[in-house]
Amino acid sequence: MPLVKNTETKLSEEEYLKGELSSEIRHEYIDGYVFAMSGGSKNHNLISKSISRGFDNSLIKKKSSCRTFSENMKVKGSEETIKYFYPDVLVTCDPDDNESEYYIDSPVIIVEVLSQSTRKYDLTTKKLYYFNIPTFREYVVIEQNFCQIEVFRKSDDWRSSVYFLGDEIKFESIDVTLSVEDIYYQVTNDDMANFLTEQK
Repeated sequence: MPLVKNTETKLSEEEYLKGELSSEIRHEYIDGYVFAMSGGSKNHNLISKSISRGFDNSLIKKKSSCRTFSENMKVKGSEETIKYFYPDVLVTCDPDDNESEYYIDSPVIIVEVLSQSTRKYDLTTKKLYYFNIPTFREYVVIEQNFCQIEVFRKSDDWRSSVYFLGDEIKFESIDVTLSVEDIYYQVTNDDMANFLTEQK
């Protein structure tokens, strides 16, 4: 979702977190500045819900200790400066990741649904930030206007693998396998329409 710089005045981490509790609009926090996030499209929402549900169903069935969170949960990290992002979907497998009710600091996998306005941001700034989280193992970026999913894995030196309709994806960090078709279930785009026609 596109970001709009909300203020020219830097905020402390405490001011940001307090403000998010009462704000009707979500903001990401980078280098002391807050950036407002606009709403996503129908396809964006359907994809996020589909993959979150797929993760949840598999993890619960296996009685895994890993927990899935969707786009209202922040992920925190600290390098030279503190940053907070709102991924579309994230999973943590750390039972001790409960310092705060409002953010996660030990994700193993993060999913971002791409849009034209956020593509560069998600594939550069966010990607590099996520790669530096010690617990992080997989970064999943999903197209919404056509059916393509790219997965970056730490086990493969962060090289990416690309998946299309008809493929299955093994998310190694949480031992969950989902089909591309299931992830794009109910999504409206040309790729999905052609695929469903061919299946009839």
